[in-house]
Amino acid sequence: MGQRFIMTAFGKDRPGIVADVTGILYQNGCNLEDTSMTLLAGEFTLILLFTAGSADVADPLSRACRRLEQEKGISAFLRPLEPKETAKPSNGVETRTLHVEGLDQAGIVYKVSRFLADHRINIVDLKSTVKASPESGTAMYVMDIRAQIPNDTAMDPLEKGLRAVADELNVDITLSGR
Repeated sequence: MGQRFIMTAFGKDRPGIVADVTGILYQNGCNLEDTSMTLLAGEFTLILLFTAGSADVADPLSRACRRLEQEKGISAFLRPLEPKETAKPSNGVETRTLHVEGLDQAGIVYKVSRFLADHRINIVDLKSTVKASPESGTAMYVMDIRAQIPNDTAMDPLEKGLRAVADELNVDITLSGR
């Protein structure tokens, strides 16, 4: 197996930005494994996990990233990863979903994620957005978190703690996915 990398890239949204970024990977013999791409405030953002076909691809990829910036206005950053570990069994954790919704305010992501970290709960996916309430047009913050909860976690205190965080932020937090 070749060297694995994560690349993050972003640039002003336009047709062809995905082709520009993935083109440098293809031209350097790389294979995409996993991606996340989305539009944020007029900037198209990409997070790419890929494997390089040869061990000496880091320098050519770094040069290609600099060319993307100069020629296309796309900022791209590359990070090599440690060799792939054998897959760890997911024993010992249960994957659940937290849904958070309430008036938009600073600190929602921080306070919820801090609570989860303090309780040994690992976030594996987080998506959030601000949308207008259909009734009033008020800015509402909506966040969905996929989290791994250790099996030895006492659920009653966890749910009580989540209610306390929800009360502090004046948001609704629901835990689902059993």
